[in-house]
Amino acid sequence: MNNATEMLGLVRLDPRDNVAVATEPLKRGDSVGMGGLDLIVANDIPAGHKMAVGGAQVGESIVKYGQPIGMVTEKISVGDHVHTHNLTDYHVVSDDLSKVNPPSSPQPISRTFEGFCRLDGRVGTRNYVAVVSTVNCSATVCHQVVARFTVERMKRWPNVDGVFAVTHTTGCALEYNGLKHQMLGRVLAGYSQHPNVGGCLVVGLGCEQTTGGYLQQHHGVVSLHAPDGTQLTKDGGIPMLTMQTEGGTRQTIEKADVLLEQVLDRANQFKRETADASHLSLAVECGGSDGYSGLTANPAVGVVSDRIVACGGLSVISETTELYGAEHLLVARSRSPEIARKLLDKIDWWKEYVGRYGGKIDNNPSVGNKAGGLTTITEKSLGAVSKSGGTALEAVFDYGERMDARGLVVMDSPGFDPASVTGKVAGGANLVMFTTGRGSCYGCKPTPVIKIATNTNLFQSMREDMDLNAGCILDGRDLQSVGDEFFEFALRVASGQQTCSEIQGFGDHEFVPWTVGPTV
Repeated sequence: MNNATEMLGLVRLDPRDNVAVATEPLKRGDSVGMGGLDLIVANDIPAGHKMAVGGAQVGESIVKYGQPIGMVTEKISVGDHVHTHNLTDYHVVSDDLSKVNPPSSPQPISRTFEGFCRLDGRVGTRNYVAVVSTVNCSATVCHQVVARFTVERMKRWPNVDGVFAVTHTTGCALEYNGLKHQMLGRVLAGYSQHPNVGGCLVVGLGCEQTTGGYLQQHHGVVSLHAPDGTQLTKDGGIPMLTMQTEGGTRQTIEKADVLLEQVLDRANQFKRETADASHLSLAVECGGSDGYSGLTANPAVGVVSDRIVACGGLSVISETTELYGAEHLLVARSRSPEIARKLLDKIDWWKEYVGRYGGKIDNNPSVGNKAGGLTTITEKSLGAVSKSGGTALEAVFDYGERMDARGLVVMDSPGFDPASVTGKVAGGANLVMFTTGRGSCYGCKPTPVIKIATNTNLFQSMREDMDLNAGCILDGRDLQSVGDEFFEFALRVASGQQTCSEIQGFGDHEFVPWTVGPTV
């Protein structure tokens, strides 16, 4: 751990910190050594939680990662447990752009992986076929179509990873081409045209706002059929069915079955071939975070992010509400003041948005996060932003927007993991690295999700769900070397090695598009 000071049972992350993190449960009366001094633990402190290594008065700041994480509400003495009972968030977003100073680009590196090269120049890490519902009313039809393509039947198409349904809970009663409608359209189009999708079938009811025609007109989704049902020959087109036009549920399912075989035939023509790692688009995510997340797994993923960027690829961090409190670090790394301004505008929008419904942007961390040692949203965000590594911020994208950039980018999204990852995958992410300290279980067809435990206990207790263990960093492993190992693992997954969530069949129910505004 860079700049960290290790003690018996404690780690102080920065010399400026007046707290250290317990790496094991500490009991009242325990003696821990630091800088030649013996510190006495004043209260029982769970693993992952903070102990004061310097005193602080009411109104003063507690510092972790070399940054203030909150304001003291009750006098704190050396040895005290520092948590919600004596610390509260106190963060003010600064509009000062004078400190924008992007770092130099990393030294380029050249690596390859085995992927599926698409006609539009993008490269997939998987080769799925998607059945996309334009409205909740056609969701059952989509699932029944997918259910027909059993493991035995799919042996006919050995180069296809599987068939999955993209269904959701909305699609009607939206302001036509309004914000909510645009967001849903971007996400559906993003999944339909994803580099990990070798073929797609779209199924709608017929009277919804988000019809196949809307996806064609506003989001560039090319139909394989004319409105009168005449089949077109345009390569890359997507067959579109509407239940009202086909004569109802049974007729739609039967026609979809026939069409999907044709789509599978086309998708099966793709085979893995060597591709440059510049085609990788890495989505970084953390969920079920704990006090170790910002010590181990998140900075290790940050190393991977830097490696992907050095390869000429893209790395995307999101969860805007979990950047709040650490946004100044990304502002300082922005390629231009305009990019920094766009990030700050997103945070301003969120403050207004949650306030409209009586909430606050800092209604985080969750109950589980707090049990794991996180106290304030600023503390959580400072740990979360370490997933972004140390490269310059090149762009800020709207939710589900096609990410036509390289380098590190931000996508606006909520902190809810399924909605956040859905947006990044819709934007083109073909690989996900997901850190957790509490034990999040997540998969996301069509994109493989690499799960990384922040601590060894979690890795061992949920071994079937965790791909990698960052807890070894607490045992003294060098952060850079661990990050390099994680990067090599990511290349193997991109080349076809299955993740734990894929082995267990996750990803069929985790499509959760973020929708903003009323349903009328």
